[in-house]
Amino acid sequence: MVFSSALFLFLFLPVTLAGYFVIRENCRNAWLLAVSLVFFSWSQPDYLWLILLNVVVNYCSGLLVNAQKSLRRPVLAMAMAVNLGILFYYKYFNFVLDSVNKLTGCDFVMHNIILPVGISFFTFQGMSYVIDVYRETVPVQKNIGKAALYIVLFPQLIAGPIVRYQDIAGEIHRRSTSLDDFCYGAERFIIGLSKKAVLANTLAATADAVWQNGALHNSPAVAWGGSIAYTLQIYFDFSGYSDMAIGLGRMFGFHFQENFNLPYISKSISEFWRRWHISLSSWFRDYVYIPLGGNRRHVYRNLAAVFLLTGVWHGAAWHFIAWGVWNGFFILAERFVRERACGRKKPEGRVHKGAGELFSRIYTLLVIHLGWVLFRAPHTRDAIEYAAVMFGMARPAGSGYTLFWYMDRWTVTIMAAAVFFSTSLPGKLARVLKGHVPEGIFAAGKYVLLLLLLYLSMMRIVSGTYNPFIYFQF
Repeated sequence: MVFSSALFLFLFLPVTLAGYFVIRENCRNAWLLAVSLVFFSWSQPDYLWLILLNVVVNYCSGLLVNAQKSLRRPVLAMAMAVNLGILFYYKYFNFVLDSVNKLTGCDFVMHNIILPVGISFFTFQGMSYVIDVYRETVPVQKNIGKAALYIVLFPQLIAGPIVRYQDIAGEIHRRSTSLDDFCYGAERFIIGLSKKAVLANTLAATADAVWQNGALHNSPAVAWGGSIAYTLQIYFDFSGYSDMAIGLGRMFGFHFQENFNLPYISKSISEFWRRWHISLSSWFRDYVYIPLGGNRRHVYRNLAAVFLLTGVWHGAAWHFIAWGVWNGFFILAERFVRERACGRKKPEGRVHKGAGELFSRIYTLLVIHLGWVLFRAPHTRDAIEYAAVMFGMARPAGSGYTLFWYMDRWTVTIMAAAVFFSTSLPGKLARVLKGHVPEGIFAAGKYVLLLLLLYLSMMRIVSGTYNPFIYFQF
């Protein structure tokens, strides 16, 4: 079940909200836990045991780490081994077998393994809880129901953001939902739903059609159109889902941290990763980068390890690993240049500064854009062929369609809107209007716009338009 489905919007969410606000306050955690388990098991009931095992392992590990001081390290190591072992089997086992077969000529039999939804997200949440108890930065949770709610809570269960226990520990114990909180949550949910259903799904149809045609059957213009559509699709797909998760959490009294902050306006790859999938970047920073030495020693090794793991986290395929290495290379290069530039006299003047910022933005967008080609391609070889076609370095075998075969007026309009909403201009425009328009008129206009977005999103979903979700596979 996904948020952008009729089942969720017209059945699951209304029933969940009604039940939550009707029952007594001391029963609300139990209600949320029950509906979250239903949410997880709806499409994969055979894997309900898996997430319950995750809860039991991390709950018991937290208790043992807290109670048995002499066994703290062995228990922590065991918890990490179990969590990562389960993640490895379901997500990477077949990939490793296939790679060994290709490299050595062996013929190991592949297993029929279906990836449990959200396994990377709830595994990382469980691990962070045990690590934080070990570090004594959070108190141990002695109530297994509350520990389970932290891991299984449905708004962030299958696609994040990756929530830290310390961020919602107090709210699991006691929380309240004010009218302002509920209204804000509903607004964020509608904005996220429209990002997903209207923008991302429209762009997905174009991107997938271009990619399915094969790299060497596209003209350069078509290849650029398909890659731009995908670059916008993945942002609005994932940030839209994060908006919905944050909004849903707020409706139930939980305050999740932001997961995206206009990443495509970045002036460097380092800045991009401070704005993109913030919860994952901060997780790797706190649990991998800093323990390896952070900025104190072996900085380049530490950064390389983080981005290699970032690629691996996203999928069991070499093109995901290549994508992680691609980003890591530019992160290391930028750091190297910054270190060498320290102490040098910086050019002065607005012209130089403006030209430098423009170059930085273009460079960053190009690197990220080519990185998404690696991410989207079924294989690394396909990504190289696709990029070669984009830059006219490979002659298409036969480009049967023009760009506008894939893009009608609606798609062009949506792409233009997606570019606009990828920038800081909407926020600036909203602040200007709020400062010059009477408060009542501004509020009325905002709610009318939200209702129109909700109506349009629901019509797109009910009509059965294309509704893929990229991060569902992680």
